[in-house]
Amino acid sequence: MDPGTHFAFGTHPEHGFVAAVPATMPAHLGHWFLTREQFEPVPGHPALFRLTEPDRDGARRARQAVNDLRALGYTVDADLRLDPDPPSRSARPGRSHATPERRARLAQAAAVRSPQHRATPPTTAPARQPIPPKPANAPTVHLHTGRSR
Repeated sequence: MDPGTHFAFGTHPEHGFVAAVPATMPAHLGHWFLTREQFEPVPGHPALFRLTEPDRDGARRARQAVNDLRALGYTVDADLRLDPDPPSRSARPGRSHATPERRARLAQAAAVRSPQHRATPPTTAPARQPIPPKPANAPTVHLHTGRSR
């Protein structure tokens, strides 16, 4: 498999339509993408996934998974039968959203505090403002303490 490949799709005599994730890609990320494309892990093979229900239009669903992952910018190798857009027919190369420069910019942005959020609130209560003195010409109010009728 080419070192820059993120996913590889093909057929397996025992498991049907399969996808493999190379060791250069984080396993949890490959698992996340492939399970959303209706693949399940093959027991005993940590980097191999098989299509769930391959008898239910499996070739089309595998081609759709190849197409979806390429649309997200991942490099995908696929058998000729599963490749919806082989390189010889491709009019334009796919855009790669996962370039090292873009990843570095995203990581840097994630590490910096957002200017949209203000600083953390102070932990002490604000000082109370003093009550102004009563003016000398203010009327006096008498409150009745007796029972009302």
